[in-house]
Amino acid sequence: MAFKDDYGASQIPILFEDNHILVVEKPVNMPTQEDESRDLDLLNALKADIKERYNKPGNVYLGLVHRLDRPVGGVMVFAKTSKAASRLSDAVRTRQLDKTYVAVVHGKPSQPAATLRHWLWKDTRTNTVSVVKAGQQDAKEAVLDYKLLGSQDGLSLIGIKLHTGRPHQIRVQLAAIGCTLYGDQRYGSAVNKPGQQLALWATALSFEHPVLKENMHFRSLPPEQRPWNQFTIPEL
Repeated sequence: MAFKDDYGASQIPILFEDNHILVVEKPVNMPTQEDESRDLDLLNALKADIKERYNKPGNVYLGLVHRLDRPVGGVMVFAKTSKAASRLSDAVRTRQLDKTYVAVVHGKPSQPAATLRHWLWKDTRTNTVSVVKAGQQDAKEAVLDYKLLGSQDGLSLIGIKLHTGRPHQIRVQLAAIGCTLYGDQRYGSAVNKPGQQLALWATALSFEHPVLKENMHFRSLPPEQRPWNQFTIPEL
């Protein structure tokens, strides 16, 4: 199921919907929520769709419980009630909402699998993130697990599980070990060409349903185009 909003935005696949939650596949280059660009964002597009499909009067409630960077596509869950939003937010905070990503990077990590721990500091003026020493003011610890899934023609496919949700975390941590993401202009302009799409995709999301208490698992695959089509994406 998908819809096309009144502003002519790309179709947004709906992976699951009930009275409590809405799970969708975020398009690449669409903001998760309204930003300074004023471009149509996913949250408001989904609200408009719910209002139209269910003929709802007044404002539509839709709770944002996690985010994806604008260039990143893949699976996201939204809450359709305040109770669901509160419980899903708690799941995010207690790391019970399991997020898995795939990325294509330049080069190959020195280890086939590892846990990366860095301290990251965000410069709000430039919206860039840097790896800094532990203890620096306003720096936050970032932790992820990665696994090498394949290598070909100077590129590697990496599977990633996040333990923290810091801004630009995956992009910065992988760049810090010499594996810049394909298409990343912000943290890899030396090896990427202008116009290339960032190769980072939220491929799986698992959590307990906030009301029914059932285990939910959703999977989303990146588009069949370069550089993704050089690899087979396994079940993670």
